[in-house]
Amino acid sequence: MSEQPQFSIKVDQNKFLPEGGREVHAIVSVESAGGTLAAAPPAAAEVIIIDHSGSMTYPETKMRSAIAAAQTAIDTIRDGVYFAVVAGSSSASMVYPTETVLKRADAETRREAKAAVGRLRAYGGTAIGSWLRLANELFEQLEEGVRHAILLTDGKNQHETAEELDAALARCTGRFVCDCRGVGTDWEVAELRKVASALLGSVDIVADPQDLVADFQAMTEAAMGKNVADVALRVWTPQTSKLRFVKQVLPSVEDLTGKRTESGPQSGDYPLGAWGAESRDYHICVEVPPGEVGKELRAAWVKLVVPGPAGTEPQVLATGNVLAQWTDDEAQSTRINPRVAHYTGQAELAEVIQEGLQARKDGDLDTATARLGRAVRLAEEAGNDAITTMLRKVVDVVDPATGTVRLKKKVDKADEMQLETRSTKTVRTRKGEG
Repeated sequence: MSEQPQFSIKVDQNKFLPEGGREVHAIVSVESAGGTLAAAPPAAAEVIIIDHSGSMTYPETKMRSAIAAAQTAIDTIRDGVYFAVVAGSSSASMVYPTETVLKRADAETRREAKAAVGRLRAYGGTAIGSWLRLANELFEQLEEGVRHAILLTDGKNQHETAEELDAALARCTGRFVCDCRGVGTDWEVAELRKVASALLGSVDIVADPQDLVADFQAMTEAAMGKNVADVALRVWTPQTSKLRFVKQVLPSVEDLTGKRTESGPQSGDYPLGAWGAESRDYHICVEVPPGEVGKELRAAWVKLVVPGPAGTEPQVLATGNVLAQWTDDEAQSTRINPRVAHYTGQAELAEVIQEGLQARKDGDLDTATARLGRAVRLAEEAGNDAITTMLRKVVDVVDPATGTVRLKKKVDKADEMQLETRSTKTVRTRKGEG
């Protein structure tokens, strides 16, 4: 017996355009109450990928904490979920089970897996693409269902080329979701962000190895709460219109525009990964041909879809409309929707933080000061207190309202990396502002 999950779509926009206006912006909020598509929980698989390269022994607490974190994650996997543990160095190898298969979680397999993880020793280099390829081989045994990986590393991807990593990501894209964590401060934020972005996961820094256990537990619990796999946002636009972009803007900024797959005439699907009880917001921009005053048209038709049984049409979970109407009332056409304005500001915030930190690394202190000052002002306007706190570890704030700052002479590398890693994390609008 099939049960419809409780998904809803809400569209926030100002539909009114001035005469000659062409650009329509909307925030599409998607919410799920966490119901499942079937009476039984969906099939699910979890693969834990642990870096055991030689650098994981500097300091020793890194390897010890990684082992404890993986063991905690194994304990968090619910009965019946398929799982495996992979060790990553210059190549990838199976930790548990020893053959390249998934095991079903129960008291015995969890005990065996934790014992196997406890025997891990650090040696070798770092080749993340090979780790992902082995995970993908494991996930191929579960064609349908929620497929999730955790990847932990402490270093740069030094033992394979950028092209090899790109090829691995191309092979894995759409196959599973991967949350990435960098422990310590010797890894590259841009490198792990690239992996997480391709595989629809999160990226974060765990500066202190002792925080790994709690982080792994939280990630695994979140994965166990996902119960609808392979959700996509399907966007239809009229023949004469052009879809400029589709971006996730909450809980983090992620440009989905390049991930489109065609799904029919004037229609494309944007992958959203697996869902539990949660809400996410998306910013859609459509360019439409100018219309006469008073004319209204549907600029986009958005649907939330999941694959149906083999050979059938996808199942539609929720729908919403993005509208455009031309007006000669200047007050109507110039009003910017507060939620559109809020998320446009937060997308810019992520951009200026990354530009500012890069300029600082490059020794261009004027550009770094200007960009990070702009970031302070945007974070203040958005009420993004977490980002404001992180910015204050990198700059001395003279006036947050104007974005007047001075670069700190000495900055802890972990603080700088935390700001870069979390620059894309966003907050909802303040109450009463949309």
